Amino acid sequence: MTMHPVVSHEAWLAASREFLAREKEFTRLRDELSRQRRELPWERVEKDYSFDTAEGPAGLADLFGGHGQLLVYHLMFGPDWTEACKSCSFWADNFNGIDVHLAHRDTALVAVSRAPLTTLEAYRKRMGWTFRWVSSGGSDFNFDYGVSSRPGESEMPYNFGTMTVGPGEMPGFTAFRRGEDGAIYRTYSTYARGVDMLNGAYHLLDLTSKGRDEDGLSFTMEWVRRRDQY
Repeated sequence: MTMHPVVSHEAWLAASREFLAREKEFTRLRDELSRQRRELPWERVEKDYSFDTAEGPAGLADLFGGHGQLLVYHLMFGPDWTEACKSCSFWADNFNGIDVHLAHRDTALVAVSRAPLTTLEAYRKRMGWTFRWVSSGGSDFNFDYGVSSRPGESEMPYNFGTMTVGPGEMPGFTAFRRGEDGAIYRTYSTYARGVDMLNGAYHLLDLTSKGRDEDGLSFTMEWVRRRDQY
């Protein structure tokens, strides 16, 4: 345990109140950023995409499940992989059960990966996940949304730039909206550190004195395992 200041109750309260003022400032800034996010321009989805689902072939509109909004988690699971990315699995553990709450705010949550549906279903059963998960392996969806590289590519578009191809699959979140005319619009996408806010476990760790405790690791999330492999 590293040396850390230990003070009286009165001094602890004073420091906490001072920090609370900064937390409130951050909350106001976050609320403003969220307002600006809602005001971003939309992009109409002109291309047809097909997905393999437990109910059969489906289009992007079908993934809304009757709701006006759709959140897609781009979960890293390549077509020839035997397991999903361990970090994406860590994120996905945070989604179980929340789809019911989202549905009551007119929003569907769906994970999308390129692996075959049978592979996804087997892994979902292993992890005990209940949220919807579909395969985009038969369409350009992952490529068009910058989370997968095509065979032979040395670079791929990612996080509104380009990156050298590593695993061939990358994580992200994309939000869609269905218009009154039935058209589908892409309203927002986030990648890389942008997905941090979707991981409740990380935010809980941020409340502790050790935080995420990743400073001594060779790379971020080196410690993470699939939850049945710890």
